[in-house]
Amino acid sequence: HVDVYKKKGTYQIIIEQMQLAGKGALYMQFIKLKEKLEKEGLFKEKFKKPIPKIPRIVGVVTSLESAAVKDIIKTIGKRFPHVNLIIYPSLVQGSEAKYQIERGIEVLNQLKVDVIIVARGGGSFEDLWSFNEENVARAIFKSEIPIITGIGHEIDFTIADFVADKRAHTPSAAAELAVHDVSEIKSIMLNLEKRLNRDLA
Repeated sequence: HVDVYKKKGTYQIIIEQMQLAGKGALYMQFIKLKEKLEKEGLFKEKFKKPIPKIPRIVGVVTSLESAAVKDIIKTIGKRFPHVNLIIYPSLVQGSEAKYQIERGIEVLNQLKVDVIIVARGGGSFEDLWSFNEENVARAIFKSEIPIITGIGHEIDFTIADFVADKRAHTPSAAAELAVHDVSEIKSIMLNLEKRLNRDLA
């Protein structure tokens, strides 16, 4: 508020509370949690699990109504149509989303899939907030199954991305990391067959 310093006749602006503009309080929460989990070692490379070369079952935690799930299904179907997909439908925004994402990771671990994709399409910093929640970060870290995140766009980073075993810049890119292109595998097998036939000749 504005006050007057009577002795000198000057105006003063009295500030009782101050916070960052724009992302503000949410951004400060993000920084604090990131620092806390980093100190605990959740981001360390030594805890990152390898992504399997040829997975039989890929689990996905995302919204069934999203463009992300369509992109993942399309990409995996094109690259490696023989893989089985299990999709755990989850909210990816709002107050309940963090619990559903956590539960999805737990369920897919119980189902013993080979790799898990946690994904959602682009959005604002606030829209992606569910992936900055501590319980989601700890669920990813605790997972016995390797997890690939594909959240938002290339410029977006969430706490989930730092904890995940692999981070992709989009849901489609996450699907590409999860499975190899079957045509590449066929090409490798064909070359091996040719070498084997040549060596046996």
